[in-house]
Amino acid sequence: MSKYQRIKQEAFEANMQLPKLGLVLFTFGNVSSADRSLGVFAIKPSGVPYKDLSPEAMVIVDFEGHTIEGDLRPSSDTLTHAVLYKNWVNVNGIVHTHSTYATAWAQSQRDIPIYGTTHADHLTVDIPCASPMDDEMIQGDYEHQTGHQIINCLAARNLSYTDTEMILVGNHAPFTWGKTAEKAVYNSAVLESVAQMAYLTEQIRPDVQRLKSSLIKKHYERKHGPLSYYGQS
Repeated sequence: MSKYQRIKQEAFEANMQLPKLGLVLFTFGNVSSADRSLGVFAIKPSGVPYKDLSPEAMVIVDFEGHTIEGDLRPSSDTLTHAVLYKNWVNVNGIVHTHSTYATAWAQSQRDIPIYGTTHADHLTVDIPCASPMDDEMIQGDYEHQTGHQIINCLAARNLSYTDTEMILVGNHAPFTWGKTAEKAVYNSAVLESVAQMAYLTEQIRPDVQRLKSSLIKKHYERKHGPLSYYGQS
């Protein structure tokens, strides 16, 4: 058995959740799962339909973006994943999709405002949208630069990647991450749901106000605070 079997299985199972959750069309998405002790991650092969995937089809890549094991070409977004893993040591799973509502916000180059408690259950800030990439970055190593585009956006806003596990890339689409590939997929589904809710909210009431700070604090801390009481202990 391959020493990479665990992350191959995790990456496979996480990728298979994307179509089940309605987050991808055709092959428009990918998930990776990292093994920090081995310095590698497993990622979906490029352009392979989900029905044809298997754990064995996952490609093993190091944090420099070099293929270590696998017969297929890794996702075209592999270098973006590699940059994030190399710089964010507490991340072990990354998801990229073109889910409809989150991508619409990204194409609009807008942050998703925090309008309700569903959003506040997961974040205390608007979901950030990174500025569109400049021409020099686009004409360079595009996927590599996308990783830095994400990192630079969070840094410019003084946001921690461990607290803000989702982002929109301007003119492009969403990325999410987490301590596991499973958590990264969860964050991707949450992002899409919140994006849809925010869009509909603005259609119903264009002058809607952001959620007041007391409700943001209450809903976030009841799940994530030191005295959290959501769920079972």
